Amino acid sequence: MELRNKKTLFFFISSMSMLTLGLFLAVSLGAVQIGVKEIWNSIFQYEETLDLMLIRDVRIPRALCVLFAGGVLGATGAMIQGVTRNPIAEPSLLGVSQGATLVIAIFYALQISINTQSVMIAALIGALASGLIVISFTSKNPGNMSISRLLLAGTAMSTFFISLTTVIGLLTNRSQMIAFWVAGGFRNASWDDVRLIMVVGIPGLLVGMLLAKKINILSLGDDVAIGLGENPGRIRFVTLLVMIPMCAAAVAVGKNIGFVGLIIPQITRRLLGEDYRRNIPCSFLLGAVLLTFADIAARMLYAPYETPIGIFTALIGIPFFIGIARKERG
Repeated sequence: MELRNKKTLFFFISSMSMLTLGLFLAVSLGAVQIGVKEIWNSIFQYEETLDLMLIRDVRIPRALCVLFAGGVLGATGAMIQGVTRNPIAEPSLLGVSQGATLVIAIFYALQISINTQSVMIAALIGALASGLIVISFTSKNPGNMSISRLLLAGTAMSTFFISLTTVIGLLTNRSQMIAFWVAGGFRNASWDDVRLIMVVGIPGLLVGMLLAKKINILSLGDDVAIGLGENPGRIRFVTLLVMIPMCAAAVAVGKNIGFVGLIIPQITRRLLGEDYRRNIPCSFLLGAVLLTFADIAARMLYAPYETPIGIFTALIGIPFFIGIARKERG
C-alpha cells in the first residue's frame, strides 16, 4: 500500500510538472513569441497592449480549454472502461462524441446561430440521443446487460453518425466547416468556452470520483457485484448519464477528438493499478497533459497554419489501439 501511495504521489508530481511546462509553452509559443514577463503582466498587471491582449484573450483561454477538454476525455475514458471491463472502450466508441458532432452539423445546415450556448445545446442533444440509443440496445434485460452488445451498438452508431454528418456537409455545401469539427481543434476557444467546460467538467469529475468505489466493484464482474448487493445495470446507466454532459462539453469546446479516452486510462492503470479512485482523477490529469502537448504540436508543426489536433491523437491512438487489440486476442 505504501509503495502504491508513493507511485501515486510521483505520478501526481510528474504530471503537474509536465502540465505546468505545457501551459507555459502553450501561452508563450506561436506566431508571436511571448516572454515570462508578458505572461505575468497579462495576469497581474494587465494593460490593453497588443501582446497582453493576445495572451489574456486568446492564448490563456485556449490553453485552459485544452487542459479541461483533455482531462474530461481522459476521465470519461477511465469511467467507461471500468464499467464495461473493456480496455478498448472510450466515449467516441460509444457514439457519444459523434452524435454530438452530427447535431452540430444539423445546426450548421439549418443556419442556426453558432455560439457557445447553441453549440453546447446541440452537443448535449446529440450526446444524450446517441447515449440513450446505445443504452436502449442493451437494457431490454437490465439484469443481463451484454458488454459486447454495448460496444457493438456504440461502434455502429459512431459510423452511422459520422456518415450522416458527411452527407449533411455535402448536401448543404458546408463540408469544409463540418470537416473542421470532425477533425477537432481549439482555434476559436474563448473565455465562454472555458466557463462551459469548467462548469460541466469539474462537477462531472467529482461525481465520477464518488462513483469510483462502485466502478471498482463492477470491474470485478457482474456476479461479484450482485453478490455484494450492487446493481450492475444501474451503475452502468448512472455512469453513462454522468459521462454524457461531460462528453458534450468536450465536443462543444474541442470538437470531435478521439483516442484520448482510450490511451490515458490504459497508462494510468498500468502505472497505478486497477483502483478507479486513483485512476479517474489521474486520468483527468494525464489527459490534460497529453492534449496540451498535442495542441502545441498542432499549432507549431506548420506555423502559422494550424493542423487539426485529431490527427495527432489518432497518430498516437491507432497504434495503441492495434497493440491492445492484438494483446487481448493473444
